[in-house]
Amino acid sequence: MIYGAITNSWREQLPSSSVKELVGAAVEKGAKHIELRQTCLGECEEGAGPDWRPKLQELKQVVDAYPQLTFDLAMALPCLSQKIDPQGEMFQSALAGAKLVGGSQPHLRVVDPAPFDAVWNSPSDIPEEALGLAGLATEAANQGVIMSMENSKLPIQNMAMLVEQVRTMVSDEAGLGLGLCPDPTNQLRGFPDSDPLAELEALPLDMIKIVHFKQIKAGKTLPTVADGDLDCHKMREILDAKGYSGAAIMEIPSHAEVFNNLKSSFQYLDS
Repeated sequence: MIYGAITNSWREQLPSSSVKELVGAAVEKGAKHIELRQTCLGECEEGAGPDWRPKLQELKQVVDAYPQLTFDLAMALPCLSQKIDPQGEMFQSALAGAKLVGGSQPHLRVVDPAPFDAVWNSPSDIPEEALGLAGLATEAANQGVIMSMENSKLPIQNMAMLVEQVRTMVSDEAGLGLGLCPDPTNQLRGFPDSDPLAELEALPLDMIKIVHFKQIKAGKTLPTVADGDLDCHKMREILDAKGYSGAAIMEIPSHAEVFNNLKSSFQYLDS
C-alpha cells in the first residue's frame, strides 16, 4: 500500500505556497503518492465548474520535480446525475491531465457529489444518467486511463452495483479499467447504521482503484487518521488481506499543522 496525500488538505497553505512547494512538504513527511484535486491545484488549474481546466505545463513542472512519486488527478464530475459527453472539452482535458501526471498508469478519479432520493436496491434503480458512465469508461480506456468513482451520498455497495452494471455494457478492457474509490468514513457519516467495512471487504480487488482514509468521532472530522468511529486499522487489514497495493490517501482536513497531521496519520496506520 502506498501512503499518500491529497491537495484539498492544503487549502490553508495554497494562498501563500505553490503546489510544487506543498508536494515537497508532504514528501518530507513520508508521502509517496499525491492526489491532485480540482479546486485545490493553485497555479495548476484555471476556471471553475464545467469551465475548469488543468494547466498542463504547470502540472508537468510539479510532476517532473518529484520523479519518485506517483500521482493521480481528481475532479468533480456529475457523471451519475447528468449525461457527460465523452468527447467534450471538459472530460478530454481531464484525461489529458491524468495522462500527463499518471506516468505509466494514468488514473482519473471522479466524484459526483449529487444526492439521490434513495439508495439503489437493484440495478433497475440506477438512473439512466449514471449508465452514461459506459461511454466515459470506454473513452478513458481507449486513452489508457484508469477511472475510479466516488459518491459520498451513496453506500459502497451501491457504487459497486453501478460498476458491475456498466461492466456488462462495455468491453472487458474498459470494464476492468473502471472501479471505485472507497471511503468508508464518508459512508459511516451518511449511513451510521451501515457497515462500510463489510461492504469494502465484499469488493473484488480489481474494483478498488484507490482508497481514502479519514476519521470522525461523534460525527466530527478529526485532524488526523486516528482512533474514532471507524476502525481504520481493520480497514487496512482488509485491504492488505486482499493484496491491495495501490494508493491509500489520507484525506485529512485542512489545518495549520496539516503536514505534521499527515505524518501522524501514516504512523498511526503502521502502529
